[in-house]
Amino acid sequence: MDVWEAIMKRRTVRRFKQEPIPQSILINLVNAARMAPSGANIQPLKYMIVDDPAKVIRVFEQVRWAAYLAPNGAPGENERPSAFLLILLDNTIKAATPELDAGAACQNIMLAAAAEGIGTCWMGAIKRERIREILDLPERYTLHTVIALGYAGEEPVAEDASDSIRYYKDPAGVLHVPKRTLKDILLPANGMQSAKSQPAKDE
Repeated sequence: MDVWEAIMKRRTVRRFKQEPIPQSILINLVNAARMAPSGANIQPLKYMIVDDPAKVIRVFEQVRWAAYLAPNGAPGENERPSAFLLILLDNTIKAATPELDAGAACQNIMLAAAAEGIGTCWMGAIKRERIREILDLPERYTLHTVIALGYAGEEPVAEDASDSIRYYKDPAGVLHVPKRTLKDILLPANGMQSAKSQPAKDE
């Protein structure tokens, strides 16, 4: 799968097949994160793979899924992720752009996962202190976000947004994800200046 195909194919997945992901692939995802750009090349991020089934269950209980689909947004018992990847900020390293670094690293992870046929869900609505306790994270690390991982058990569909950007499920249970159109987001380089220079019309 080439990069463009991975970009267009990647969607957030919340239903997973109950198959373990080989450790070698999980490590490769961290390697993909390692190669992401970093402000001033400081590289303040660390990562933790959680794929022990008992720990995966405990972390699963500390994350919140799909607010738009509540109360039915969370994966069922036989649809849960087989691993989590934690994105951590190392507080002993003074980061220049930690939020940008984390975003770039997570996108690399998710695209690399898509190329392997692995679904991902990047999550920020998490109980950070409980996860810290469960995994015994040292205080030097701040938990930024987590990515749920598993072989995809659903195929969400991207579609052009019209009146709403809320994702939803149709009667067949297929998840639809509205995306703003290219026309809506791409501005001409002189667009604002041109608009200001237009003479006002008589009322």
